[in-house]
Amino acid sequence: MRALDAHPGDHLVEIGPGRGALTARLLAIADCTLDAIEIDRDLAARLRGSFTGSPRHALHTADVLGFDFGALARERRARLRIVGNLPYNISTPLLFHLLEHADAIIDMTLMLQREVAARLAAAPGGSDYGRLTVMLAPLVEVQRLFDVGPGAFQPPPRVWSAVVRLTVRSHPLFPVSPSYAAVVAAAFAQRRKTLRNALSQMLSTEQIRSCGIDPGARAGTLAPPAFNILAEALERAALDRTGG
Repeated sequence: MRALDAHPGDHLVEIGPGRGALTARLLAIADCTLDAIEIDRDLAARLRGSFTGSPRHALHTADVLGFDFGALARERRARLRIVGNLPYNISTPLLFHLLEHADAIIDMTLMLQREVAARLAAAPGGSDYGRLTVMLAPLVEVQRLFDVGPGAFQPPPRVWSAVVRLTVRSHPLFPVSPSYAAVVAAAFAQRRKTLRNALSQMLSTEQIRSCGIDPGARAGTLAPPAFNILAEALERAALDRTGG
């Protein structure tokens, strides 16, 4: 709650309220709205009584992976602040889903498996650096706040957790090419491959080299802007083929 630092007027969204330990504190914040998203119908039924009597509070029994955060932001007429302990088995696809709705979000204060948190803020060249890091980089600033040990949970998991804050940038770090996601996915599909091999279905060795990038390099050594340069080259190649 201290890390979230909620203020009156904030529009909060809790992912996976479970039995409501955090939810009760969020509901107590004056002059904030709270939308909680819970897929488990039994848990949602237990929480339902806490969400009656105020239009500022709503409980959604839904799969968060299909939830339309943009529509909720339009309904609340403001951008959202996301908070929650993400289910570890869907944390990566959920982060990508949230990224699709970045325009509707101010920030995200999330608990994740510690290994995932390390990937979010990794630097090029390290073993934690990968597709998730590169996809988040243009749109959000990552701040790792603190670790949480297994003893904080019942039953205790076998892994450590970490709380992070992802703040959506007011302007992207660079203009993101429409082909950025495809190039990043291909480059990291088999991260031991060189770019020459990993991107062979997209760009030739000569095209990669013309970007000022070594075709013999591996994806894990490139900073995010380099992937965008490759994506722009792919866009130009597509235009050349179609005569655009």
